Amino acid sequence: MNEEALLKANERIDALSAQGIRIIQSPEVFAFSLDAVLLADFVRPNRKSKLQTVDLCAGNGAIGLFLNRKLGGHITEVELQTRLADMAERSVALNQLTERYTVINADVKDIYEYLSKDSADIVVCNPPYFKDLPTSEKNPNPHLALARHEIAIDLAGIVAKMSGLLKMNGKAYLVHRPERLAEILTTFSQYRLAPKRLRLVYPKAGRDANMVLIEAIKDGKAGGLKVVPPLVVADQVGNYRPEVQAMLHAH
Repeated sequence: MNEEALLKANERIDALSAQGIRIIQSPEVFAFSLDAVLLADFVRPNRKSKLQTVDLCAGNGAIGLFLNRKLGGHITEVELQTRLADMAERSVALNQLTERYTVINADVKDIYEYLSKDSADIVVCNPPYFKDLPTSEKNPNPHLALARHEIAIDLAGIVAKMSGLLKMNGKAYLVHRPERLAEILTTFSQYRLAPKRLRLVYPKAGRDANMVLIEAIKDGKAGGLKVVPPLVVADQVGNYRPEVQAMLHAH
């Protein structure tokens, strides 16, 4: 395959060697970052051949592609921004995974026009983290503003669609900001998602957590939430610690 032919202006190919995946990225739009790698790592392996997985707010398709070896079946990527969806589609082709992946360029709010309710075994999402408030300082780049702020959809809208897509006992996986954890857990409860596993992520030892990873089960029994050991991303000089190194690089 002519890789250069898949690239457009101001694009590059980045590799996540731990997963044998390469992703088309551009500094002009939202590129995948560590939260995508951490969420994919947090997902439990399931190699059933009929598994149906949906990645909402998929961006350039990173999380879904990072799940290639971990999950069986079919993976559907859903992204509102046309340019990012196009990059995701080309990244799928770059990794020769077109038979296992579908990219849908659509608003998550309209997802039932493309996918049936109660049809997914797993739904993952790395949503916009920040509320769209009049006082919010937004990135002047509209691609980045949409990815970071709840301009197109808010937390309740995301969780409603995650739950609606899932079969009974299907699993939802979310990465978000710890300062919104109380709101997330309340919203999960409103939409029949029972949180079962939670991990806090710290940039360095001695710092406050800056990410939270949550696994929930649709119509799961109440209670039984397991808070697993925390993840500390970097040492004091800023080098990734071994657990994160292993997520990023093949041994």
